[in-house]
Amino acid sequence: MNQTLDIIREARLMKGNEALAEAAIRAGIHAYFGYPITPQSEILEYFTREMPKREGVVLQAESELAAINMIYGAAGAGARVMTSSSSPGISLMQEGLSYIASAQLPCLIVNVNRGGPGLGTIQPSQGDYFQATKGGGHGDYHLIVLAPASVQEMADFVFDAITLAEKYRNPAMILADGALGQMMEKVELPEEGSLEYTNNSWATVGKPKDRERNIVTSLFIQPEKMEQINLELQEKYKKLKEEVRYELISTEDAEILLVAFGLSARICQKAIELARAKGIKLGLLRPITLYPFPEEAIASFASKVDFYLTVEMNAGQMIQDVKLAVNGKKPVFHYGRMGGMISSPEEVLARVEEIIEKHLVANE
Repeated sequence: MNQTLDIIREARLMKGNEALAEAAIRAGIHAYFGYPITPQSEILEYFTREMPKREGVVLQAESELAAINMIYGAAGAGARVMTSSSSPGISLMQEGLSYIASAQLPCLIVNVNRGGPGLGTIQPSQGDYFQATKGGGHGDYHLIVLAPASVQEMADFVFDAITLAEKYRNPAMILADGALGQMMEKVELPEEGSLEYTNNSWATVGKPKDRERNIVTSLFIQPEKMEQINLELQEKYKKLKEEVRYELISTEDAEILLVAFGLSARICQKAIELARAKGIKLGLLRPITLYPFPEEAIASFASKVDFYLTVEMNAGQMIQDVKLAVNGKKPVFHYGRMGGMISSPEEVLARVEEIIEKHLVANE
C-alpha cells in the first residue's frame, strides 16, 4: 500500500513544457539560459519559479544569441546546462550551436516547433526537421536529436538527451512541437538527483599543478588541425549509430508502413486502428532518434511492404531520409499539413486509400 501511495504522489498532471522543465531540474541542471517565445515560454517561466528553490541558476538572456553563448561558456566550464526556444529563436542560435559542436561540449537544447517559415504562427509544426538533423549552422556537424510523442516522453527524454550528450560530448536536442508543449497529460517524473554527473576533466575549471591547462575552443587556424577535428567528429557520428532508437507498432503483418515522429506518430496510431477495421494492414515505424536516423530498420521492411508513407507536419522533410534508406526498393509517398495545421487520422487513412487505388491501377 505504501509503495502504491508513493507512485500516486509522484504522478502529476502537467503541461509538456512544464514536465520537461521539472525533469531537467531533477536531472541536475546547473543552469538554464533562455529567452521567451511562444509556444515554449512556460519552460522559462517554470525555471524562473522553481530553479531558485533548488540552488540552480536561471537567467533570461537579452536574446537567443546571448543565451546560446552563455550555454557555450557554462558548458565549457563543465556545468550541466540547457536552453530552449521555438523555431525562429533556434535559428538565431545556429552559429553558437556550431561552435559548441566543434568544441565538443555537452548541453541540451529544446526546440518546441511553431509554424513557419518566417515569423509564422504559434501553432505546432515539424518544419524544423532539416535544421535539427542536418546541422542547421555552418560546417560539418550534427546534433543528437530526440523526438518525443507524449508529455511523459517530454520528461523522460531530458534524462536520455543529457546522458547521450555527456557520453559523446556533443550537443543534444529535444525536437518537440507546440501541441506537445501545451497539452496536459499524466506524467510520472524521474527521481531527483538520480542522473549521476560524468567526468568533466576536460573542462576549464582552473589549472591544477599536475597537468597542463585545458583549452576549449572552436577556432583552429591551421587547415591541417581543422581537418583533424572534423575527422574526429565524423568518427564520433559513426559511433552514434549505436544509439539508434525507434518504436514499431502493428508491423508484424503490415503491408503498408507509415513512418512518422512526434505528434504525427500519435495521429498515425489512430489511423492504423481505422485502417485495420477496414482490412487494410497498416503499420508504423516511429523514429525516436531523428539523428542518428533508424535507416537500417526502415530498410528492413522493403521486402515486406507494398509501399511507405511518411506523415509529417511539413512539406516533406523526413521523406528524404526514408527514401535514402529504402534506396528505391519500394515506393515512398508523403502526406503532410503545414503552417500549424495538424493532420487527422481520417486524412491519413484517406491518403493511404488514395495511394492503394493509384498503386493498384498502375500495377495492373
